[in-house]
Amino acid sequence: MTELQILGAAVTGIGLSIWLIVKVGVHPFLAILCGAFILGCLAGLGPHDSIIAMQAGFADVLGGTGPVIALGLILGAILQHSGAARALAGAALRIVGERYATWGSLGAAMLIGLPLFFETGVVLLLPIVAAAAVKPPASRGNRDLGLEIMLAALAGLSVLHALLPPHPGPLLAVHELGASVGRTMLYGAMVAIPTAILAGPIFARYASPYVQATRSLLDVEPIATPPPIAAALIVVLLPVALISANAALGALGRLGDAHLGWIIELGNPIVALVITIGVALVVLFPREAKTAQTRASIWREAMTPAGSVLLSIGAGGALKQVLIAAGLSRVLSHLADAGFVSPIVMAWTIAALIRLGTGSATVATITAAGVMPSIVASTGASPEWVAIAIGAGSVFFSHVNDAGFWLVKSYLGTSTKDTFKTWSLLETVISVAALLIVLLASKVTAG
Repeated sequence: MTELQILGAAVTGIGLSIWLIVKVGVHPFLAILCGAFILGCLAGLGPHDSIIAMQAGFADVLGGTGPVIALGLILGAILQHSGAARALAGAALRIVGERYATWGSLGAAMLIGLPLFFETGVVLLLPIVAAAAVKPPASRGNRDLGLEIMLAALAGLSVLHALLPPHPGPLLAVHELGASVGRTMLYGAMVAIPTAILAGPIFARYASPYVQATRSLLDVEPIATPPPIAAALIVVLLPVALISANAALGALGRLGDAHLGWIIELGNPIVALVITIGVALVVLFPREAKTAQTRASIWREAMTPAGSVLLSIGAGGALKQVLIAAGLSRVLSHLADAGFVSPIVMAWTIAALIRLGTGSATVATITAAGVMPSIVASTGASPEWVAIAIGAGSVFFSHVNDAGFWLVKSYLGTSTKDTFKTWSLLETVISVAALLIVLLASKVTAG
């Protein structure tokens, strides 16, 4: 197969997946599998080898990240039902006051969003910040403070989801590229903070006068009385602390120390999340709320969406493996070796194109991370910066084929047109700003 034929097969297979999702309404799991199979056949793998590649990719992705994703859903359900997320967001907004409400909203989102999926964070946080919003004074003209603080919260949640482990997307990229979790967290924070400020309070300030929102939000009532702020903070920050301790030991070259082995094991993301869930069940619920009914509600809220999420992620892994087996990474590596484009820009572009096509940031991350390892190896690029660039590209311009687009639209109370002018542009600001910061920071760290 020529390189042009391989590229054509990739475009056809991915295009078929998009068409099935957008036009036919097929679930992403089935649509992506169909596209991967056709891609493999067109690329010369044949039916048998295509299926083998799909099975390998499905198993590889779920084996590495499936438990983390499922545990994250459980922790999110616990935070929701206990009222811990509500308590933290409300406290942050009370502390900063009306004048700095957008900054408080951004801070609350980035704190609460650390252990949560983006969609979970939206459902938990947006009703809270909307309820906390007050009518803006006359001096603010036609600005909508409620809309501004919700956009700021969305910016914080989206930036974390795209750029910072232990979120699934960045973890997937770290796993595929062989990057250091610790350095990726450090670099990701360096990129995430200025990006969130630009896409959150600053963008929201200038976007709100040009849209109209009629919010009608459903507030989620917790099962129990919200826990103390200190208890909620412990649960939210515990997994990050454990994983960070592991990463710090790695950066110091201490992973081989026998007497520190317990810290190393506790810092494994799976172990850290299991421990956090156990702590959360103990400290977030009063004695009277620790009932079989409460536990059943938590498991139901966590496990019901887990099947769809895991299947879609597994299908993305299957597509990734077929692209690798077809030789797409070799084609892209030749382009990179020829100096046509830097590995960081290439990683961002691949992720952005997959994001535009499939609407899934996770599928975009899986696909881009799957075809980049050989390019990183051949060019000597930093796998940490490439991983963050992939995350930045994976959130580029959310539109109608993204389930998050419609979720956000319903909470903002905006028309489809105004959702493009707010949410879609916000995601684009995050994507492009993060890429520019990565390009600049990668040169500084390399120097």
